[in-house]
Amino acid sequence: MDLSWLIENFSDAGSATIGGGVTGLLFGVAAQRSRFCLRSATIEFWRGSFGPKTTVWLLAFGAALLGVQLLFSADILDVASVRQLSTTGSLSGAVIGGLMFGSGMILARGCASRLLVLSATGNLRALITGLILTVVAQASLRGILSPARLKLASLWLVGPETRNLMDHLPHNSGLAAGLAILVLAGGLALRHKLSIPMIATSLMVGIAVTAGWWFTATLASQSFDIVPVQSISFTGPSADTLMAVVNQPNLSLGFGLGLVPGVFAGSFIASLMAGDFHIQTFNEQAPMPRYIAGACLMGFGAMLAGGCAVGAGMTGGAVLALTAWIALVCMWLGAGVTDLLVDRGPRLLAVNR
Repeated sequence: MDLSWLIENFSDAGSATIGGGVTGLLFGVAAQRSRFCLRSATIEFWRGSFGPKTTVWLLAFGAALLGVQLLFSADILDVASVRQLSTTGSLSGAVIGGLMFGSGMILARGCASRLLVLSATGNLRALITGLILTVVAQASLRGILSPARLKLASLWLVGPETRNLMDHLPHNSGLAAGLAILVLAGGLALRHKLSIPMIATSLMVGIAVTAGWWFTATLASQSFDIVPVQSISFTGPSADTLMAVVNQPNLSLGFGLGLVPGVFAGSFIASLMAGDFHIQTFNEQAPMPRYIAGACLMGFGAMLAGGCAVGAGMTGGAVLALTAWIALVCMWLGAGVTDLLVDRGPRLLAVNR
């Protein structure tokens, strides 16, 4: 696709911002309508059920994995341009950060992307928790927590030759895995009688991840300036957006700057049209200290792991980055242990008394 008209009229950075906004709008609408949420999927899984929430996550992940691998097959996406594959990564960061993030999303009742989506539906708990997460993420990236993050990340580093799973798997393994996940998810969708709109919006979440990779790769190939090739992620772009709004009179344009407000706008529009918008605040069943603890764990954990449940888990997982897959597995493990200790365990004890 020729993006020259867009570049000529809005500049490289402006075009990236527009692309981020459109991608975010698609993700926001799809995530709000499908109720896409890694936390809900992990709770179902660890409680012994491949239920509707797990099915939604598998549909989204399968679509992202298959779509991105097709971009590689078509030579639209190049390994050398993908940061998760072409630079040194941290396995220690993926493990520790993934466990922290998984624990945090149980405490905060939502991951970074889910909090942003819920914020646009009137959920003030999600809005405040998301802001705290963003501040902690910024402190972990460039502030007072950055030395601790760097120390933990340096414990176990791996180079590009190890990080790229495509170099260690049979040819087209990614395509096969994406198809297999979609077949499994399709069977589960039939079993749980998911509606066609629910299935379609779940797939749209994964398609949005693919669209982000496609757009930035295409823009980078046609731009005179350097344009980072990337897709959907939330902790880094949210932190950068917040700091830009607070500290800078002029915003630095880019994909992430368009992505965050795009997701918010998409979710807001979808919630209004569906009648889902209503104000929610903290209460006895949703205590603020629990959410604050979850936000802090997710903010630091995401920066240590190289991304959030979507940024590392789906966007990084779809390009078959080893660190992303390990981070994703550890998010599931951290969520399962925390759910057992904090939510499920105490309830079981109360019932058995």
